[in-house]
Amino acid sequence: MIWINALLQGILLGGLYALFAAGLSLIFGVMRLVNIAHGDLIVLAAYLGLSTTIVLGLHPLLAMIIVIPLMALLGYILQRGILNQTLGDDLLPPLLVTFGLSVIIQNALLEGYSADPQKMNVGALETASLSLGSLSLGVLPLLTFAIAVAVIGSLHWMFYHTALGRAFRAVSDNQDIAQLMGLNKRHVFGIAMALSLAITGIAGILLGVRTNFDPSIGGARLIFGFEAVIIGGLGNLWGTLAGGVILGVAQTIGAQINPGWQLLAGHLAFLIVLAVRPRGLFPRMTG
Repeated sequence: MIWINALLQGILLGGLYALFAAGLSLIFGVMRLVNIAHGDLIVLAAYLGLSTTIVLGLHPLLAMIIVIPLMALLGYILQRGILNQTLGDDLLPPLLVTFGLSVIIQNALLEGYSADPQKMNVGALETASLSLGSLSLGVLPLLTFAIAVAVIGSLHWMFYHTALGRAFRAVSDNQDIAQLMGLNKRHVFGIAMALSLAITGIAGILLGVRTNFDPSIGGARLIFGFEAVIIGGLGNLWGTLAGGVILGVAQTIGAQINPGWQLLAGHLAFLIVLAVRPRGLFPRMTG
């Protein structure tokens, strides 16, 4: 029963990792951009949520109403103002620019909030649980997993059943032809980054209510997100959810064997998948 509990907790933890990864998967799928600042943007969203709860007195989950549009606006401005100028055949410029952005965000958060760990209080929701026989599942992890499924399902539907999704796929397949057909690729890329950071806003809030956070943890969130994306398969949204679940299960089982093995087990699972299936378990399928 202990192992079953560890498995279930890992699956639920995978929902949070999938939210970390969904934005990365989206922008890589649309514009082949690897955002080194993604983890720090998650932490920025958590701090925006913290400030919103303090200033407006909102429940942290309701703070998403403020944080998600702010992060989306930031994403559009960043893409149109800076990142579009770095895109091209050379992968190095966007890596360098987003690395610089990561450093700026981290130092700005240190200056504004200090290095002290913070956490958002969700009251009774934090300890609420559902009993399944001898198993107990936290309501907050269940809610996080449900939100992850809803977000990824919505993204998948949008990608394959809407005009915006067709625009994303068009510029992803061939930017020049899409431009000739009347699509403004800079605007499409801006919307893609806005959508990515809107998801980052959700992930940041859920991170902030689940655990302590401080300005220095962005790097670890970035690694978890990358590992989930690569395990699942680059550009495959449902694969991202599967990758998050595999990473979460590996970590909780590793922690069950030995508390010090939690992170190591996740990294080993990532390396094994990478060795066996270099393109991930569910490589992106077009159509």
